[in-house]
Amino acid sequence: MLATAILIAMALIILALVLNIWRVVIGPDTTDRILALDTLYINSIALLILLGIYMASSAYFEAALLIAMIGFIGTTALCKYLLRGDIIE
Repeated sequence: MLATAILIAMALIILALVLNIWRVVIGPDTTDRILALDTLYINSIALLILLGIYMASSAYFEAALLIAMIGFIGTTALCKYLLRGDIIE
């Protein structure tokens, strides 16, 4: 029962990833694209966590943690570049 629920959740998260990629490609504004990238990495974290639960492996959780840290830094850098025009002051 749990395996079926995880597979359904994975399918829905993959659908969300596809829709996020679509928003990144056709986003009308730069801020929409940055928000879509932020949501994209959050959905990839959720997919990795579900995959880790399904496969019963802790390596996926470590990969999700790395993506979370890199995604946060990337989103912060993109927003700072958008606001100020440079990243490093």
